[in-house]
Amino acid sequence: MTLIDTHCHLNFNTFADDLNEVLQRASQAGVSRILVPGSDLPTSYQAVEMAERYPFIYAAVGIHPNDAHTWDANSLRQLEELARHPRVAAIGEIGLDYYRKHSTPEQQKQALHAQLELAAQINKPIILHSRQAFADLWSIITTWQEELRRQASPLTHSPGVFHAFEGNVDNALEVTRCGFCIGVGGVITYQNAAVRQAVAVRAPLDALLLETDAPFLTPYPHRGQRNEPAYLTYIAQKIAHLRQTSLQEVEHTTSSNANRLFNWRDL
Repeated sequence: MTLIDTHCHLNFNTFADDLNEVLQRASQAGVSRILVPGSDLPTSYQAVEMAERYPFIYAAVGIHPNDAHTWDANSLRQLEELARHPRVAAIGEIGLDYYRKHSTPEQQKQALHAQLELAAQINKPIILHSRQAFADLWSIITTWQEELRRQASPLTHSPGVFHAFEGNVDNALEVTRCGFCIGVGGVITYQNAAVRQAVAVRAPLDALLLETDAPFLTPYPHRGQRNEPAYLTYIAQKIAHLRQTSLQEVEHTTSSNANRLFNWRDL
């Protein structure tokens, strides 16, 4: 069994005391690779440090929309330096969040546009966060993709992933037609997750990625506890059940999707 956790915040303090044990359980559960995204500059640096220390961990670097108020003249310079590190697979987690309001929409869009330009410049895919902001975010992303096509960018056909995808089936079909992957996490195991489950069934399997978003969104039957990458298997099992296919097919295809998007072989 080979699973890839494409979104896991091992760089958060909640894992500081038992990281090695968490990684051992992940390995025992068949998780062969973990992508750790940054949410601000300190956690981006931590993600890169983890990727340097553990051969099965890769980093993404970026400023989360909730932290966009920290964006200043030095942010882009530091991010670009980090993003060119050979163990950095993506720019993220970036996007828009109109739910928590830690940063204004204007601050979020300023940081987002700058990071989209960075991704295009260095040809690394993006990891998108959207919460109650899909319409605005998708408008920005479609304009960005038009520019990618104009420049004949390598990112044009495989630009990134919508992490913890919040849209409906129609939204999912639209973003996957444009080359984006969809991140599927623990919410899919919840009884009240009919829309997320419908997306996991209707979206093409070759556009789905597995993610825990640990320490958040713990899947059933561990809901209420801290999430960790070993629980990725519950998400894969739920997708297989919903799609009426084999667990092996889900594991193989989602891992191939991650390999294609993040191009691990070049890291």
